[in-house]
Amino acid sequence: MATLASEPQTWMMGEDFDKRYDHFGSMKILWEKKWNFHDGAYEDFAPIFEKLIADDINDAYSDIYTTYFLPTASALTDKALSAASSNRPLAISLFKRAACVYRISRFPYIGSDIKRQAYEDQKNVYMRGAALWDIPLKEVVIPHTHAAGEDGKEIPLYVRMPRGAGKEGKKVPVLLLMTGLDGHRPDNSERSDEFLARGWASVIVDIVGVADCPAARSDPTSPDRLWSSVLDWITSQPEFDTSKICTWGLSAGGYYAIRAAHTHHNVLAGAVAQGAGTHHYLGRTWLEKVDNHEYPFSVRQALVKKYGFKDEEELMGKAQDKFSLISTGVLRGEDGKDKQSCRLLLVNGVKDGLMPVEDSMLLMEYGRAKEARFYSGLMHMGPLGAM
Repeated sequence: MATLASEPQTWMMGEDFDKRYDHFGSMKILWEKKWNFHDGAYEDFAPIFEKLIADDINDAYSDIYTTYFLPTASALTDKALSAASSNRPLAISLFKRAACVYRISRFPYIGSDIKRQAYEDQKNVYMRGAALWDIPLKEVVIPHTHAAGEDGKEIPLYVRMPRGAGKEGKKVPVLLLMTGLDGHRPDNSERSDEFLARGWASVIVDIVGVADCPAARSDPTSPDRLWSSVLDWITSQPEFDTSKICTWGLSAGGYYAIRAAHTHHNVLAGAVAQGAGTHHYLGRTWLEKVDNHEYPFSVRQALVKKYGFKDEEELMGKAQDKFSLISTGVLRGEDGKDKQSCRLLLVNGVKDGLMPVEDSMLLMEYGRAKEARFYSGLMHMGPLGAM
């Protein structure tokens, strides 16, 4: 009998599954139709993209692509430093704009020395600006107490607390934000602002295989150790209400939110997985088509590096068996019994061409009842309003 875990005969994307979107390989079409930079300004990017288009630079994985952004980012940083002592609002804006230019320069994956340096520069200018905010964001580096194998020994976090947290015994809810494949810790200003407005603290963590995450990328169990260390730290902090710890996984981070909802259900009050992959997204049939869909560049190249495979063929041949939440027994054990989970909300667009909505739907066949909101006609992660 077919189940939702069986490979679909017809995908929810419909005919778009076999369609090659027109932006692929064209920086001109990307600039005109797709790109939107939070924290950034149009006037910073327009000259950069005009030059990329004129010089026929279309591959963001290339180092030459990155170099086009660096002079603008550096100039914005200098202006921000000059304004810091006399005009704090202007300095904050300029630091955010500089960080955004650095962010797009190291897009879509930090896989070379120049992109790594661009990311270090992004973090530096972002944190300079964050120190000026009315409610600052701080970096906290904690020990990876559950590290094993090839895991690193420290976990860098971004932490932002509401006013008064910890004072006179005041404890606040905490949102553990799991980042995505190309969006990392310094890319979440608007989200942390929204959390503060609700009286929540935020703890922002890079997911396995990207940016500064110390978890071993090739080890399917490394995320469980990562979240054990992070959640142990969270529950030890006097400012946090440990009965109100939730996690939100964005895009590739949605996989980890779902995983943690099962492996750490005793600690988490709830989890949100937005635009999540769980099983089908790592199958050969999906991976053979995914580069044709809405992601700006090749997503397979990034996934090869994220998961530690040698090439795309190895990714397509081995990833699903090694990392799928079904294959690894996260959802259902070898005894055939479903695993427990905390409350879990699934959000996505039905037309998602990066992480198929089927990967969220199949969770309905496992464990406790889930909550879900799927948006007809919309692509990866659904509408901006859901974010």
